[in-house]
Amino acid sequence: MPDPIPYYPVNEFGPLMKGLVIGGVGILHVFLAQFAIGGGALLYYFERVAQRGDADARRFVDGYFKVLVLVSFVVGALTGVAMWFTTIQVGARTIGLMIDEFHWLWATEWVWFSVEICAGYAFYRVGPRLDGRARLRLLGLYAFASWMSLFWINGILAWQLTPGAWLDGGGVWAGFFNPSFWPSLLFRTAVAATLAALVACVVINTMTFADPQHQRERRAALIRRAARFAVPIVAMPLLAAWFLAVIPSDSRGWVMGGSLPMTMFVGVAAGASMLIGAYVILGILLKRLTINIATATMLLLLAFGATAAGEFVREGARKPFTVRGVLYSTSIRPEEVAALRAHGAVANDPYPLRDEHRYPTAQLVRGAKVHRALCDACHTMHGSNALTELVRTWSDDQLRLNIAKLQRTKGFMPPFAGNAEDVESLAQLLRWELAGAPTTWPPPAVSRDERPPIPLDQISKWLDEAGTEPAKEAP
Repeated sequence: MPDPIPYYPVNEFGPLMKGLVIGGVGILHVFLAQFAIGGGALLYYFERVAQRGDADARRFVDGYFKVLVLVSFVVGALTGVAMWFTTIQVGARTIGLMIDEFHWLWATEWVWFSVEICAGYAFYRVGPRLDGRARLRLLGLYAFASWMSLFWINGILAWQLTPGAWLDGGGVWAGFFNPSFWPSLLFRTAVAATLAALVACVVINTMTFADPQHQRERRAALIRRAARFAVPIVAMPLLAAWFLAVIPSDSRGWVMGGSLPMTMFVGVAAGASMLIGAYVILGILLKRLTINIATATMLLLLAFGATAAGEFVREGARKPFTVRGVLYSTSIRPEEVAALRAHGAVANDPYPLRDEHRYPTAQLVRGAKVHRALCDACHTMHGSNALTELVRTWSDDQLRLNIAKLQRTKGFMPPFAGNAEDVESLAQLLRWELAGAPTTWPPPAVSRDERPPIPLDQISKWLDEAGTEPAKEAP
């Protein structure tokens, strides 16, 4: 007998879509964490320059940039905890699957992160009192440990989109070294180096020198050194093309035009990266242009925008799954859909609704539970990505048809994991919400004499036609 389908308690975020909450926290975390990785390597590079007699490089290493790196990995750690806190409220089953499969590798990542924290904090506290060799070793340890933290977490995150041979029983290492492991690792490494260079340009523009007459030239010399760290940005188009080549064809289709929002965000990420790369490579390194704090800040903001857009695309490309081929965005396994079609999506849901009293009929209560179970990971009722706005112009039969054939309505949505009664309950809930949530609502028909019967037979036929598999070409 198969294991029962688990239900988890859920938290609501009001008008904010759950995915939007996770995305907001995640983007900030990724930006800070990648800067901390690149910042450690940049500190190591400038320390080597300083030990060759460059006093300005020494001031840079011992000044604000060191503090920023420390703040970055501390705040990055806090936002990492916030990511855990939010994801277990929204995708507990996804997190559970990832931990079950990669617990020792995740523990290894935590060890490297601990080394990173200890090395970075030790340099902050005692670095000025150490000799040159000890300083280099400590910064080298910090830089290497931070990159190793990226190495391990990258494999786990890449597995979500491209499990590869793991799906065929290849084991944990087949899942870790999956098809998108290397392109995503190298891409993130290039991003980390570029972020460090851009933050350094901002910091260098805040530095003051005793001889104002040569202040501009000394800043420019430091900025050109820092800008060298952004050179890997020229490889990012090739790495992005490599990544697109190894992801599933339907995911590539969403990114390359099948989903307008994802295609737009690809354009944002590519355009912002191109502008940054052109200014750094052509302007700073080749033309030796000066860069003031306003321009440096603008480039950094462009980099934040590119990071945000890239993370949106990475998350969106997994649809309709959170783990490709294994777990839908609804936290339901593909092989469980058939059972839920037979028994109903919420027949065994043990959790009551917080606001059950506001629904005037049992059918609407059921519809609200179906919405909670199958919809609200990606939709709200009236806020972000609101269902009521998406269906406002649909007729009753169009609403029923599009829900029943959900994966054909939008290919990046999973199949509807419920029966005909669930479809009708959800349809009635949406109609009730669009009507302004009145205090009374017609109950389901019990005979032909009361009003036209609910077309459950037709809905069941549509569900059967759609099947329980994810989107594929129409027969």
